[in-house]
Amino acid sequence: MRETPDASPRGTILPGESRAAAATDQPAADRPATDQPATDPPAMGEAVPDATTREVENPVVEARGVAMAFGANTLFRDVSFQVERGEVFVILGGSGCGKSTLLKLMIGLYEPTAGETRILGEDLQTARADDRRALLARLGVMWQSGALFGSMTLLENVMLPLEEHTRLPRAAREQVARVKLGLVGLSDAADRLPAEISGGMAKRAGIARAMALDPPVLFLDEPSAGLDPITSAGLDKLIKDLARDLGTTFVVVTHELQSILAIGDRCIMLDKQAKGMIAQGDPRELRDHATHPTVRAFFRREAI
Repeated sequence: MRETPDASPRGTILPGESRAAAATDQPAADRPATDQPATDPPAMGEAVPDATTREVENPVVEARGVAMAFGANTLFRDVSFQVERGEVFVILGGSGCGKSTLLKLMIGLYEPTAGETRILGEDLQTARADDRRALLARLGVMWQSGALFGSMTLLENVMLPLEEHTRLPRAAREQVARVKLGLVGLSDAADRLPAEISGGMAKRAGIARAMALDPPVLFLDEPSAGLDPITSAGLDKLIKDLARDLGTTFVVVTHELQSILAIGDRCIMLDKQAKGMIAQGDPRELRDHATHPTVRAFFRREAI
């Protein structure tokens, strides 16, 4: 089904919302940081002790008391935060703590057990039909592997959202796609297939496709996972440059410590044992001043 609201490239393709789902192989640094004391996790609906939710006048992304459970297994609860426009906001934590699940919840792939999330001031869970699709069309998502169509060139992959959501003629779609590939340093690889490029290039191409329709907010799932240090550093620089130059808001899920410290303006940390959020703030402040043993161990790469 083709969405053609206007000829302006705004939005992106999300799994479950358009043809691009077939390619998805898996689903202010100046504020003091806060971290949590080593206490038992709070009961459902209680505020996390000592976690100061940053108050933003018009947050791009907001979570209010969000909980997620699968049957009797509670993954996390009472997660609350706000993301400011143009910010690189990082969701971090160890394996199995619910980072990627929280991202999927924010973009509407899961419905929270409790609480609510808002994107650009709207509640995605309660939005209906056309309103929901219009809101989803303003989000960009890059999955961990890039999720590119293997039979399409990088140029064709990036053009796909434009075909789905605009009435632009082919020449204009191609021009826009080439600009996006240029932004991520892939101008010379436009005619290559995904099998002919490296993992780092595939991730950058995934970002280019997510940016094709100029969404105001981009969600990135483990962008640096599996990359060598040099490639990872290059991708970190790309994210920071895009946030600075284009004013794009990034919500990044990662457990890569070097990337967190390189790109994160602020972060929240989820913990599997606590079943929720145990810290939030500037990641560099958390590294230097955290008192919670798990937070301190994470940022200092210490065994606990």
